[in-house]
Amino acid sequence: MSIDIETARRVAHLARIRVEEGDLPALASEFNAILGFIEQLNEVDVDGVEPMTSVTPMRLKRRDDEVTAGGTPEKILSNAPDAREGFFAVPKVVE
Repeated sequence: MSIDIETARRVAHLARIRVEEGDLPALASEFNAILGFIEQLNEVDVDGVEPMTSVTPMRLKRRDDEVTAGGTPEKILSNAPDAREGFFAVPKVVE
């Protein structure tokens, strides 16, 4: 797949990145280099390779699920910019 200047312009627009007209050929070239690298990765044989979460085998740290002290809504809401009736108040975003 090859990225042309018009596609680079569209990607920049979708990403909300301002790119000058003179910089579009360089951007298209960078996109093509990235896609070329991805094509190289597609050639790697990964059959039988298990997915991993880290380069070293390890388990995620876990903690006991315990009920902790609560009942301090006043302390929790003390830093809220707007709190009403024991809840955080936020501006209405949907009409």
